[in-house]
Amino acid sequence: MRIDLHTHSRASDGTDTPTGLVRAAVDAGLDVVAITDHDTADGWAEAGAAAVELGIELVPGMEISTIHRGRSVHLLAYLPDPTYPPLAGELARVLTGRGSRVPAMLEQLHRHGIEITEDDVRRASDGTAAPGRPHIADALVTLGVVADRTEAFNDYLGAGKVAYVDRYAAPLEATIRHVTDAGGVAVIAHPWGRGGLGRPDEATLAALHEIGLAGIEVDHQDHDPPTRERLRAIARNLGLVATGSSDYHGVGKTDHELGCNTTAPEEYARLMELARAAAAGSDRVTPGVVGG
Repeated sequence: MRIDLHTHSRASDGTDTPTGLVRAAVDAGLDVVAITDHDTADGWAEAGAAAVELGIELVPGMEISTIHRGRSVHLLAYLPDPTYPPLAGELARVLTGRGSRVPAMLEQLHRHGIEITEDDVRRASDGTAAPGRPHIADALVTLGVVADRTEAFNDYLGAGKVAYVDRYAAPLEATIRHVTDAGGVAVIAHPWGRGGLGRPDEATLAALHEIGLAGIEVDHQDHDPPTRERLRAIARNLGLVATGSSDYHGVGKTDHELGCNTTAPEEYARLMELARAAAAGSDRVTPGVVGG
């Protein structure tokens, strides 16, 4: 059984439509795929219909932009009710922040002699809940300024680069509670990736587990083998679910092909049991796994 619990469609910064994402998952030989677009559930309905048609199990989820002790943390939320007011309010603030940073980043690019407009970004972000840095990157590719998204982030858009502008992120601890209260389960994505080796540490993860964190994403392209083993040991010590995923974005992100990392069936079963318990303990109407 092949299970990939972290993928993106055009509802955020992937390049496949939700239907195309599900079709690609089938073509990749997956049995289960989660759609986890950034800060939105907009792709769930279309992806769910495709999953039923194509006979693959789909887990509705999202990847929420959060912050903890001054550091960015991406939180995967599986099967929450996205209309739960505290969660919906944070998602709206995050999406507003994504959208409002675009003009500021374009102004920074203009100051460095790069002619790019909001219309260029809008064309690159068709179908998304809110445009963001990946769509600016795609517009730069179309304009011939850079060869691909990686070059755009390395040269202009990454943290500390000339066009970088900060934005709002939700408080991590509160967001974990919101996800649980919304009947879902929370897993920290690539916790030691992107220069964050060793942070959050085991003590921090233990404290987050106490307030509802269900798991950590262990097998991810940002984690080398020693890092994966250390994270797997921490997950085992704390009783956290250890997931594995591709973080697929279509052609927008290289070396993240569907199924390049997968979640063990027994870990997926644990995660789904925790989701059922969270749903039963909430007063929300939660989404279910679709298709299969």
